[in-house]
Amino acid sequence: MTEPGTGTEAGTDTGRGIAVVGLDCAFPGAAGGEAYWDLLMRGGDAVGDVPAQRWDPARFPGASARGGFIDGADVFDNDFFSVAPREAAAMDPHHRLLLQCAWRALEDSGRAPADLAGTDTGVFVGVMGGEWGRLTMGGDPGRITPQTGAGSSAGMTANRISYHLNLTGPSLAVDTACSSSLVAVHLAVGALLAGECDTVLAGGVNLVLSPDLGLVYGQLGLAAPDGRCKPFSADADGIGRSDGLGLVVLRRLADAVADGQRIYAVIRGTAVNQDGRSNGVTAPNRWSQQQVISTAYRRAGVTPGQVRFIEAHGTGTVLGDAIEAAALGTVHGVPREEPCAIGSVKGNLGHTEGAAGIAGLIKTALALHHRIVPASRFADRENPQLRLAERGLRLLKSPLRLPSGETVAGVSSFGMGGTNAHAVLATAPRVRTAAGGRSGTRTGVFTLTADTPEALRRNLAEQADAVARRPRGEAAGLCWSSNRVKTGLPYRFSLTARDTAGLAEGLRRAAGSQDPAAEPGHRPWARPVVAFVFTGQGSQFPGMTAALHRESSAYRRHLDEADAALAAHTGSSVRDLILGGDERVHGTEFAQPALFAVGYALARTLTGLGVRPAAVLGHSVGEYAAAVTAGALSLEDAARLVARRAALMRELPPGGGMLAVRAGAGGEELTGILAEEPEVVVAAVNSPVDVVLSGSLEALERIEKTLRGLGTPTRQLEVSHAFHSPLVAPVAQALRAESVSAVPPAIPLASTRYGRLLGAGEPMDAGYWAGQTEAPVLFADALTALARAAAPTHLLEIGPRRQLLTLAARSAGLPAELEFLHPCPGPDATGDELAEVLCALYRAGLDPAWEGLYESGEFGESGESGPRTGERLRPYVFSGARRFWHREQEAPEPRPAPATVREAVRETREPARRLDALTQERDPVLAAVIEAVAEVGGHDLAQVVDSARFYEDLGFDSVMIMQLKDQVETRLPQVGEVSIQQLLPALRSVGSLAEFLGDVITAKAA
Repeated sequence: MTEPGTGTEAGTDTGRGIAVVGLDCAFPGAAGGEAYWDLLMRGGDAVGDVPAQRWDPARFPGASARGGFIDGADVFDNDFFSVAPREAAAMDPHHRLLLQCAWRALEDSGRAPADLAGTDTGVFVGVMGGEWGRLTMGGDPGRITPQTGAGSSAGMTANRISYHLNLTGPSLAVDTACSSSLVAVHLAVGALLAGECDTVLAGGVNLVLSPDLGLVYGQLGLAAPDGRCKPFSADADGIGRSDGLGLVVLRRLADAVADGQRIYAVIRGTAVNQDGRSNGVTAPNRWSQQQVISTAYRRAGVTPGQVRFIEAHGTGTVLGDAIEAAALGTVHGVPREEPCAIGSVKGNLGHTEGAAGIAGLIKTALALHHRIVPASRFADRENPQLRLAERGLRLLKSPLRLPSGETVAGVSSFGMGGTNAHAVLATAPRVRTAAGGRSGTRTGVFTLTADTPEALRRNLAEQADAVARRPRGEAAGLCWSSNRVKTGLPYRFSLTARDTAGLAEGLRRAAGSQDPAAEPGHRPWARPVVAFVFTGQGSQFPGMTAALHRESSAYRRHLDEADAALAAHTGSSVRDLILGGDERVHGTEFAQPALFAVGYALARTLTGLGVRPAAVLGHSVGEYAAAVTAGALSLEDAARLVARRAALMRELPPGGGMLAVRAGAGGEELTGILAEEPEVVVAAVNSPVDVVLSGSLEALERIEKTLRGLGTPTRQLEVSHAFHSPLVAPVAQALRAESVSAVPPAIPLASTRYGRLLGAGEPMDAGYWAGQTEAPVLFADALTALARAAAPTHLLEIGPRRQLLTLAARSAGLPAELEFLHPCPGPDATGDELAEVLCALYRAGLDPAWEGLYESGEFGESGESGPRTGERLRPYVFSGARRFWHREQEAPEPRPAPATVREAVRETREPARRLDALTQERDPVLAAVIEAVAEVGGHDLAQVVDSARFYEDLGFDSVMIMQLKDQVETRLPQVGEVSIQQLLPALRSVGSLAEFLGDVITAKAA
């Protein structure tokens, strides 16, 4: 193995070593890392009677009736992994349990497992024995199918994980007997250091499925009568067998630190060797054990005197303990302040065989993480013949607290065939991060996904309970972690939260809804289509967006950009004017630059968060920020034009105003009134019933009086001039002389000057902006054109208050399901609305760039952005509704072995009930296909709906497709023989296959 480090001081160099960044496990009495640590710290005993499901001890008097057994070894959420029931029933439970363990371990590492799909992530799994194959296939060739063949393969143990999670790095199972899982870790470390992969899942699994190996131990004189291992104890009398599985997620230390991942411990070095020809292939070799430990220390760059404690192999056999104690003493019997502490988790669990090494490694990593080493069970009666004290060793009779600074520990695992492994671990380096945040001052978005609505509800309840147990505090860290970890599954839930109390209540409320029709989340089938509409003049107010400015560093940064661009032309800070609550913001000279700055900053903030518009529209002066967002104008050009426009407006002679009228522009009454008032024009058509008039104040007063007499609602707008009327012609004339570097927009732009999408040959040059100043604003037409072209699902208003969305709600031609959003909807905005926009869009299918919501200043008081260490969330809770186990037959009837794959489909459970007669009568082809699919996959008929997809929903693979072909030909003889090549294009869904076969039958009949 390539050496991970040199003799430099450990803990100070964050670029060397291998980081343990995630873990998950299941041991007797301890499902998960937290439960495992609790078992160890309280000195728990996980040994119990053999479950009735495994075997009847009375039938095997030579084997122990006790051992360590995990609960729910037969439980598997096959639908989550798209595994057909028939295949799940044939799969070795080692495979099934590891799949779920892998998912949880990756979540624990701070990564959404789906994010690793297609990456070079490696999988290394230690496993020994082949009991499942013997139980399911032995003695009865008729029970053999392609599923049982693959399901009983030890090599598939790692491959299943790689396949179902779509991981493309090295994937292999390792069998070196009891050292298998630590050897797997050794190989995984080597793969990382060699650059074969950037992330690795490594560990092992062991299930005691039969008494066979226990009988062997008994015949060798190695079996403990009470089923308990008693490591290094005077009472040691043999091995007690145990279930167990565990996986760790490993990364190069420098990569883990750069990504801000939580690190349990650092693997400084590993080594593997073999006993060679000793006094028997099953006997341990003291000299090889010494050598493997010394080699690991040399590779880790540590001396024996630096090693604080050893998680020993410690099986509790008299010979094994004696040889291991002698080997450890030879290496560690050096001058030191305190003896090297030793212990073995086998005292708590029993011997987990192929998972023994990972059980010890996870215990050691947790001990380094918590800075305390659990006591070793049975240490109160230390075996005096081991002479531990004189060998520089001590058995831990009570927990050992570790000092601050670095602690180095070792883990040993030895195989019965002579393959030995040792790993050197150290405490994680102290890395200064920006984690934590200011308590209760930021709103985050908590996300959660699941594969079904029921699973979502189940996981919401789990998260609610976990959050409720936390001390009350800020929720941003939990939200940030959920955005990284709890994503990627079809059904989405999201919730904004400021503190843990509010988050727990929101999660509990969503999980416990009593409405059976209400689902806690949504399954989006596509990404949302978002259109931006930019508000124009009249929406300004003193202090606008101040709350968002306090909450969002991204908005602050982008407002500063706009302020700097404008200051060169205005001579003062628009930002300070906006945030200072200055009433001058209502004056045109300041209002137009201020609105441009707000619109630009909001749009940039949203696009930085991943909310990219499919089309944009700007109302009057709002069109400048829309043009910048669409890429038609640069920030500098737009800022200069807006500042120039505002200054020119100020120079206009006083007089003139604008009047909002709730009447259609083409209505007879308004048309007749305007015919009598030539000084007034229609300045904006905002909806079929909303128009704005512009002209002299005297004329507007007369019109308003007349309209009120007719019962038509009107409202004087707070403006200084008659915009979009001939009275601003001098401004338009001056703007024509400006130099503008206009380019075609990169995003479709609905022009409110033209009332349609801007054409390819229509640049937004000086002439455009001059005409836009005096021409009417055709908002209603432009919005209709935008809706037709972009078909938005969400309309997002960009401005300081909700104005255009109100008009859009009264517009014609917009889809009824169009959702309206606003990131800063007026003076009462709290700053939470930006998070609420992301929350809504995430539920609709957007995957935001979440880091922008929590950046600079959100985590830590320094105000600098940096790596964020996520907080641990409860792992995914899989469904426990389905159970799969073998069924022994007392006297199986001999059957001939199938000659081909096609003959291998046989019932492994009760035959599926046939569809009712009415369904068969209405569509006999679809009925036959449904029954064939249910037969091949072992599905309930209710699950095989016509929209069910073969690969994604029903878990079919190429072998099952061949079996399905034969079933279909048998059930529908009128189809004749169809080739796999003919079937493949039709295998989109159950319904598409039935439609294809129906066409074949029709064609043959014709």
